[in-house]
Amino acid sequence: MLKATVIVRYKEGVDDPEGKSIKHSLELLNFKDISEVKVSKYYEIYLKKTLEEGKKEIEEIIKKLLVNPVIHDYEVRVEEI
Repeated sequence: MLKATVIVRYKEGVDDPEGKSIKHSLELLNFKDISEVKVSKYYEIYLKKTLEEGKKEIEEIIKKLLVNPVIHDYEVRVEEI
């Protein structure tokens, strides 16, 4: 079995509205020294595939569903468990 870990975040220079909202809420709670908040999404996907097949399938899943290549960067790690 394989475990794929995928982290998706906004590219540098792209607005992160959820991060800005959290930063604003923190300021309202008197956390004044927060300069920036960035939100990332973390996915764990488990597959019953060989390592080679799994890597190909995860890349396809990422491109078709999890990432908009115009605004997102991502990291992926696939390991046998």
